[in-house]
Amino acid sequence: MSTHESLRIVVTGATGNVGTSVVKALSEDPDVASVLGLARRLPKLSIPGVAWGTVDLSREDSPGALDKHLAGADAVIHLAWRFQPTRDPVVTWQSNVLGSIRVFEATVRARVPVLVHASSVGAYSPGTKDEPGVDEEWPTYGWPDAAYCREKSYLERVLDTFELRHPGIRVVRMRPGFLFKEQAASEQRRTFAGRYVPGALLRPDLLPFVPDLEGLRFQILHSDDAAQAYRAAVATDVRGAFNLAAEPVIDAQQLGDLLDAKVVRVPATLMRSALTAAWHARAVPASPHLFDAVLRLPVLNCSRAHDVLGWQPTRTAQEALSSFLRGVRRGTNDREGKWAPG
Repeated sequence: MSTHESLRIVVTGATGNVGTSVVKALSEDPDVASVLGLARRLPKLSIPGVAWGTVDLSREDSPGALDKHLAGADAVIHLAWRFQPTRDPVVTWQSNVLGSIRVFEATVRARVPVLVHASSVGAYSPGTKDEPGVDEEWPTYGWPDAAYCREKSYLERVLDTFELRHPGIRVVRMRPGFLFKEQAASEQRRTFAGRYVPGALLRPDLLPFVPDLEGLRFQILHSDDAAQAYRAAVATDVRGAFNLAAEPVIDAQQLGDLLDAKVVRVPATLMRSALTAAWHARAVPASPHLFDAVLRLPVLNCSRAHDVLGWQPTRTAQEALSSFLRGVRRGTNDREGKWAPG
């Protein structure tokens, strides 16, 4: 990045799990002149070298604020995403899909030359659970029953058209697996398990067993490692999609070893019925549709990120998951106070 010493980078969703890692990684890069983190609300969070701004992407009047914030930017990293409420997909569509389109359009108006978009493994159509996994050419039609996958997949189609209309803008799509870190664990627990499931329950002596479900194989990446891939995408003259994940692939046995719990084969239909009942009772916020999607997610082949970006994760999948579990038990939250290293 030595030839881009005056880079000004804008990051949407900058106070989230990945956002805090991205703005920190950028702020520590000597070739980045300034970082502007955008969020719906100003955080009680201090990261040296990072300025903050507010914008609500779900609002129809947000383009005015976006134009102001993006003026003079050299790159936009679009991370903003709303996971809840799963019971009202219109709300998440307005924020995630329409909000993302507003960011894309503002990028054009502000003549920003680089757009890095946070896609996901959830954008992919069901595929193999075996290694070496699917590459970036695998279809991105998602799992249609899950709002998260529909929205991520729809934005892939939007970007297909965007790239054709605006070939002068370098577009990069990141498709990571599940992203975890200790500092965001408390927020993630509330988002997916709900406020009524205390983190202290995730103790080995309180877990009767880990369910071994057909299709339960997924990939994990530490949020700080994902941040380095985003930084590299800005610094390197690359385009297109990149799969991001750490090794090994996580399955029930890996979870059992991490939690020191017995692994028991359980029919997926039984687990889904229990989750459906809990969701309808509003005991958990994660929908059974997302459960269906997780069991169908393909294993990712990340060779392109290694070869083209020169990126390698520094933590294993077990280390990332252990960090998350430690944060859940401690109730760690990085939205307030000064940044604490992971």
